Amino acid sequence: MARERHIIHYKIREIADYINWGYFFHAWSLPFEMSAVSRIHNCESCRQAWINSLDAGKRDAARQAMALYDEARALLMELDERFEVKALFVLADAKTDSEDNILLDGMRVPMLRQQTPGKDGFCRCLSDYVNPDGDKIGVFATSAGEEMERYGSDDDYARMLVQTLADRLAEAAAERLHEEVRKRIWGYAPDEALSIEDMHRELFQGIRPAVGYPCLPDISVNMLLDEICDFARIGVQLTENGMMRPHASVSGLMISHPQAQYFAVGNITDEQMEDYAQRRGMPSEQVMKFLIHNV
Repeated sequence: MARERHIIHYKIREIADYINWGYFFHAWSLPFEMSAVSRIHNCESCRQAWINSLDAGKRDAARQAMALYDEARALLMELDERFEVKALFVLADAKTDSEDNILLDGMRVPMLRQQTPGKDGFCRCLSDYVNPDGDKIGVFATSAGEEMERYGSDDDYARMLVQTLADRLAEAAAERLHEEVRKRIWGYAPDEALSIEDMHRELFQGIRPAVGYPCLPDISVNMLLDEICDFARIGVQLTENGMMRPHASVSGLMISHPQAQYFAVGNITDEQMEDYAQRRGMPSEQVMKFLIHNV
């Protein structure tokens, strides 16, 4: 089936402001709250005032975060001269063919339903947010690229700094892409006026569940999404288990339903595992490898 693909090459300077620094610091074993350093004026007095405003026990971590942030920002400028981050998007026809299956351009993509109700009493599944009579769902992938991941590989510290930044840039590209999808490419929220901080707080309409994350935990779903998008168009290959290479890549769905919200599938029963394996067309032993954290 011929599909309209949107491929965007982002300059790093175009997406740097979309980085969620909390996750960057988390990767360096620093508190998520240290992301506040990215919102402080760069003058010494403002920085010192921020440190002084923290509890004494957090000030050493704040100084580490500040120094790391300065190095990361300098490296971003360096990377911007050499690399781009690529994004891929396909808007697919969608509907459901049973309670927990989504059909994307006619291809069945099985979903998993929570077995423990949320606070509202419902056991959620991503298929709940798709109109059974016909709908649209976005399929996307972004990647910082293999060459960026190898940059600075002769030094352990530099390699880790590049890798953690590359991971964040792939996510930042997904954030920027999602904004463009909502406002222009798909255009279901053309009048949206959110700040980047609002986007990080997920105040936009719809959701962007990534493969491998709590509401879409089966990493092998990448194999199905690859058939729709053709990840190779942005230099991404899949392992036999569905892992993306380069590592600094992300893929998933974009769902526009106004009531859509994120959730965790959590633990599933043996019966549900067998049912999912049947719908996935795989032996249950193989599927169990993909869902080891849910059984």
